[in-house]
Amino acid sequence: MRHLVIDSFDFADLTDHAGPGDDTVFVAVRSGSAAGWYGPLAEPVARAVRGLAPVLVGANATDHEGLQDRLAQAAPRSRSGSWAVGALDCAAWDLHAQAEGCPAAGLLTDEPLRHRITAYSSWLTHDLSHPATADLIAEVSAEGWAFTKWGLRDRPGASGGAFADVLHAAATAEPVAVDAVGTWPPALAAEFAAAADPAALVWLEDPAPTHDPRAYQHLRALPLAVGERLTLADDASAVLARVRPAALTLDVVGCGGLTAARRILARTTTPVFPHGRSLQPGLHLAAARPDRVLAVEYRQQWEPGRQQLYARPVEPDRGHLTLPTVPGLGAVPRSASC
Repeated sequence: MRHLVIDSFDFADLTDHAGPGDDTVFVAVRSGSAAGWYGPLAEPVARAVRGLAPVLVGANATDHEGLQDRLAQAAPRSRSGSWAVGALDCAAWDLHAQAEGCPAAGLLTDEPLRHRITAYSSWLTHDLSHPATADLIAEVSAEGWAFTKWGLRDRPGASGGAFADVLHAAATAEPVAVDAVGTWPPALAAEFAAAADPAALVWLEDPAPTHDPRAYQHLRALPLAVGERLTLADDASAVLARVRPAALTLDVVGCGGLTAARRILARTTTPVFPHGRSLQPGLHLAAARPDRVLAVEYRQQWEPGRQQLYARPVEPDRGHLTLPTVPGLGAVPRSASC
């Protein structure tokens, strides 16, 4: 094993290049003159990273399982703590891959990499129940994505039957995925399950705010997706066994990083569709494990701006994304150079 000692860490804030409310902070772990980057991070996560990063000093950046254990033991058991572990884990993968002169995906497998990655389009600021969304569905679908995903949030006066009607009207040409963003009460979920045609759905994502199996008991006949909210504090295998989803929408950074995601993939056969907030590491996971990762999420309302924070932006092409060929993770910020 190559020995790459982490001796310091650093941060870059790209507020001047971002829009209001965007994540802007990048973290670097350093070994001599080499740096491994990950970002952008929201400020609460960046604060957690600042508190956690010193535990890596003196550690070997190529010992990813050892780094994961070291970070997990020191991190707060919170969502921000899990994100902080994931950000530092991904920065270490970037450092390691740069030292090896290969994409990070090349360290995740001995098999040939898939360089053209299938993606699906999500646009959650356009709710499926809004009349204007209907015109967008055909327009976005024509761009070549694997499928499209739209919001379907609870609102005053909503009924499951009405939501089922909205779904059926939207899915006249092809099934669509819908994301309830954890807003549905049990009664709404039960009404929707009784009225919805499963064939109209790619999946129903996160109808409940937690992974409590009681929240899913009325939805067993529908294709479900969960996983975006998984953290290091969760037993992913147990959650999947209880909910039995058709898709695992794992956030590669939020769950604890590429090392944690690799562990989860080893323990489940559920098809994986990485959450788009962590697109860069999600691309590398998809490139290394095309047998398990079927498509990555491209978030239409945020990702184009987010990509402008990177030194080498990734842009969609007919519903696909290209794996960066430069060494590392492809997460170097535009204001930094290795």
